[in-house]
Amino acid sequence: MAKNTVPEDQLDDSSAPLIEHLAELRSRLIWSVLAFIVAMVLCYTVWKPIYNFLTEPICHALETRGQNCQLQIIKLQEGFFTAINISFFGGFVLAFPVIGYQLWRFVAPGLYRSEKAAFLPFLLASPVMFLIGSAFAYYVILPMAYDFFLGFQQAPVVATADEVTTTGNVAGIAFQGSMQEYLNLTIKFLLAFGLSFQLPVALTLLGKAGLVSSAGLASVRRYAVVGILILAAVATPPDVISQIVLFVVIFALYEVSIQLVRRIEKRREAELRAQGLWVEDEDEETNEAAK
Repeated sequence: MAKNTVPEDQLDDSSAPLIEHLAELRSRLIWSVLAFIVAMVLCYTVWKPIYNFLTEPICHALETRGQNCQLQIIKLQEGFFTAINISFFGGFVLAFPVIGYQLWRFVAPGLYRSEKAAFLPFLLASPVMFLIGSAFAYYVILPMAYDFFLGFQQAPVVATADEVTTTGNVAGIAFQGSMQEYLNLTIKFLLAFGLSFQLPVALTLLGKAGLVSSAGLASVRRYAVVGILILAAVATPPDVISQIVLFVVIFALYEVSIQLVRRIEKRREAELRAQGLWVEDEDEETNEAAK
């Protein structure tokens, strides 16, 4: 009975590229992990200045109310884990350019020159938009959110015997925040807004790849509004002002994404027309005839 066998040299040729890709991937992952570890160690050495920077919004909100800015260590190990969390967050932000570069070096050999020119701007825009979103959360949203939360405090009121009518003693409500809880909340805000500002980058990249169109994005605008409202309700405190601000910003980014995708489509159409490869859709021909 005959057997179908593959020559040994063909097996070597087919397996070698896979082994080379795996070796390349391992190398890029190692460099990314090393960059993250080095950045994390550097951030650990300066975790207190980073912590002081992250606590400025709450300190400013307390200062406007004439209160001292002091967070509590509820658990004995809370201070150490707070320093570790700051190191992880700062290490990721600091090492992100290196991680992005390693990703680019891994993907770039498999792309054509035109594809490299198309992908590289998005790779550079991603960290920039993340920083813009985090800065927006830090300077705009966090002050409003913490002012809203601190508004639930009340000073203790003691009824005196000299008053004609007394309502009894009123218990005071004072903020005595946990160090780690505050930091976790602040980092969640920064990450949520930083990722939300990736919307134009992601949609424009999908439009560049032909996976979405400006007409398609515009047609689902009503569903996008609902999704953005849900995101604003989840990512922000139950404060109408901050929710409206987040909704307006993300919806504006969505509209900007539509315009960017439309611009890409017009540029692609112009190039194909110049090459004589553009084919009119039936709908477009019908619309032109109607005009």
